[in-house]
Amino acid sequence: MDIEKVNSMGFGEFVDVFGNVIERCPLIAAAVWSKRPFSGLGDLEKHFFAFIDGLPLSGQEGVLRCHPELAGRQPQCGRHSAESQREQSAAGLQNLGAAERLRFTELTAQYRTRFGFPFVLAVRLSDPAAAPRELARRLRCPPAQELRTALGEVKKICHLRLADLLGEQP
Repeated sequence: MDIEKVNSMGFGEFVDVFGNVIERCPLIAAAVWSKRPFSGLGDLEKHFFAFIDGLPLSGQEGVLRCHPELAGRQPQCGRHSAESQREQSAAGLQNLGAAERLRFTELTAQYRTRFGFPFVLAVRLSDPAAAPRELARRLRCPPAQELRTALGEVKKICHLRLADLLGEQP
């Protein structure tokens, strides 16, 4: 779809189309709709990012808590969004061996306990072998640094999803 189509969308259609570019946060798309017209992908994503950056700490943590556990049981329970299912499947995280899955699950539980939100990684920009290493590395980060890193990953995911919707190369 082109940017003219985006700019011509009514509120409901815009939220339906863009409501999950930030995982399970259609309220962000609802707020961004009022910033039309957009000049292109970069302008549209700038408004999504500015909304996240403008949130208080509790709101930013809330955005992170909307993300599913990577390689977790949520896909079997139907709790992953269609976008997350596609991204994780393409990255091969659902195909981890039993030992790898157990170790990854242990690390993600430690991460959630330490930081209070799930480990977020733009898996389309990574390979399955790198995810556990990145998780182990980030577990050692100070909380404020990890919050910034995790929000950066949310923005990468948002960029990729917006590019997909607009038919542009990320």
